[in-house]
Amino acid sequence: MAVYTEVGDEELIAFVGEYDIGEVLSSKGIAEGIENSNFTLTTTSGTYILTLYEKRVKPEDLPFFLGLMEHLATAGIPCPTPIHGRDGKALRRLAGRPAAIVTFLAGMWPRRITPEHCSQLGQGLAKLHLAGAGFGIGRANDLSLPNWRPLLMRSRDHAHEVEAGLADELAQELDRLEAEWPASLPTGVIHGDLFPDNVFFRARKLTGMINFYFACNDMFAYDLAICLNAWCFESDHSFNITKARRMLTAYRKVRDFSTAELAALPLLARGSAMRFLLTRLYDWLHTPAEAMVTCKDPLEYLAKLRFHQGVKSPGAYGLD
Repeated sequence: MAVYTEVGDEELIAFVGEYDIGEVLSSKGIAEGIENSNFTLTTTSGTYILTLYEKRVKPEDLPFFLGLMEHLATAGIPCPTPIHGRDGKALRRLAGRPAAIVTFLAGMWPRRITPEHCSQLGQGLAKLHLAGAGFGIGRANDLSLPNWRPLLMRSRDHAHEVEAGLADELAQELDRLEAEWPASLPTGVIHGDLFPDNVFFRARKLTGMINFYFACNDMFAYDLAICLNAWCFESDHSFNITKARRMLTAYRKVRDFSTAELAALPLLARGSAMRFLLTRLYDWLHTPAEAMVTCKDPLEYLAKLRFHQGVKSPGAYGLD
């Protein structure tokens, strides 16, 4: 989450007036993240999240995102629910941007991740994958393998400013991924961005999953690989096999993964590391200095990529 577009007081009051959620008491920008402009909105009826969708989000994808959240919430997945205005619409415009209000979820994201957090995350992710099966809208992953090389080319000329020789190293890794990427693993709706700051807990119990704006149809095991990278490394970039074992074991108790999915996990983890390295690299080099946003270090994911390059079997993740 982030703030790229400011909203005037009168604009905001008029916008909220289209809903039955009371009068505006306050609005505060949320600086975390990089995709959209987000605000904590407090009215006389409670607290909500207001999102303005910025240029990276395609307007034609918004019915998928908002519809998916409603579908998952109805299925019992703890996620934000879009608020409909008096005209029945959840999506409208504010400050020249598509905009929506969703419910606020109580809880805190874990700053210090424990194995129990990882277990709760694995269980929650599996439930999400199963719940998405009945959703009637599809969306391709527009940050999947075919998009990675073009993304690298947009940062190639300045990648050396982040790490000497980085562009050539990533190009060689892309050669391997493009040659070996799996094509027939089980697929369905995935979250695609389930980092710790997108998962809320209360008393170590998972109470919410947010930020579904990378959700799409892709391999379930790829979503697991994203979570391995996001949850199972320490601050010094060392891999925590206990956290990985707890996450994967909890996941498979709800939705068991196939032998082929398990075998593909090391390669998918490399691909996941590549995807986030490239988007972080692009944002590091291209985000305007005046944007109220904290860019994330791409070198964190370079270290994770190098770890996975050394993995010889899924046993390195705690499972056989």
